Amino acid sequence: MKKSNILKSVAVFFAMFFVTLFPEAYTCTRVVYKGPGNTVITARSMDWKDEIDANIWIFPRGLERDGNVGKNSVKWVSKYGSVITSAWDIATTDGINEKGLVANVLWLVESEYPKFDPQGAAKGIAISAWAQYVLDNFATVKEAVDALKKEDFVIVSDYIPGTTTFSTLHLSVSDASGDNAIFEYINGKLAIHHDPSYTVMTNSPVFEEQLAINKYWQSIPGTVMLPGTNRAADRYVRASYYINAIPQTADVQTSLASVFSVIRNCSVPFGISSEAEPNISSTRWRSVADQKNLVYYFETVKTPNTFWVDLKKVNFSKNAPVKRLSASKNEIYSGEASQSFVPAKPFVFMGI
Repeated sequence: MKKSNILKSVAVFFAMFFVTLFPEAYTCTRVVYKGPGNTVITARSMDWKDEIDANIWIFPRGLERDGNVGKNSVKWVSKYGSVITSAWDIATTDGINEKGLVANVLWLVESEYPKFDPQGAAKGIAISAWAQYVLDNFATVKEAVDALKKEDFVIVSDYIPGTTTFSTLHLSVSDASGDNAIFEYINGKLAIHHDPSYTVMTNSPVFEEQLAINKYWQSIPGTVMLPGTNRAADRYVRASYYINAIPQTADVQTSLASVFSVIRNCSVPFGISSEAEPNISSTRWRSVADQKNLVYYFETVKTPNTFWVDLKKVNFSKNAPVKRLSASKNEIYSGEASQSFVPAKPFVFMGI
């Protein structure tokens, strides 16, 4: 065996060993489908060990934003309107803007952010606003990569309110052209993985090792065997296989049904828990963003239906009202739900 192949095999072994030894308590999956006719669809599952209040928000252009980390907070005005899902109304977890850019944050226990001095010179932004900053400011993945790689500000994290859990996240971004990028902070340094082929992301290990694990499994036909546990590495492999195995079609109904089936396949059945395996966290909700047609779909596991928001029916103009759709009390909505939103004061991003 060549030395390079031996090193790759060793890397895969230790990555799998790490995932087995240190299972994550919070698990999610994100996958991007690219089909004929410029069809691009991004789906994600939100898996969490406890209930997580999720509400849907409409944010117009022209909103004044604050990174909420003190006097050195990054300040900006939203350039693009967006439809997003919040967690506890303190953070943006994912969403789509009016240009078809999608941002998703997922848990990554290996994350370590640069040191931030509230009294220093460096600007900062709360990790709860990271995805929203991207949606507010950029139309494409390339724009986001070109801006964020300059590291004009520091990502600042903190404990989730009322818990002893320190927020450790990585960010994925996809656009209407099918481009993709993953942003991770490892050992205090920003790692950017930018390539249209990076269509799948889960949790641990770091993205570079996820790619190595998936390369190993590509040598085994998916029709013969696929890893079936709820661990991040296994979900990554299943998502990678199925997103390329489903029908390649420009028919919206078929492509959406196929993508929903993939993200459901990578979800964790509701109510499953295990003291011996804290990595098993029930899927709480799923979102699917049609970036060609600008439609944002959403479903929670406690309601029997899927509803959606057609961004073309939303008023994103400056001075348009911020609106909120409650989804945290098991409300049931039917079909296109843009008319069910009600005006609301924007939530404040969790800061320090």
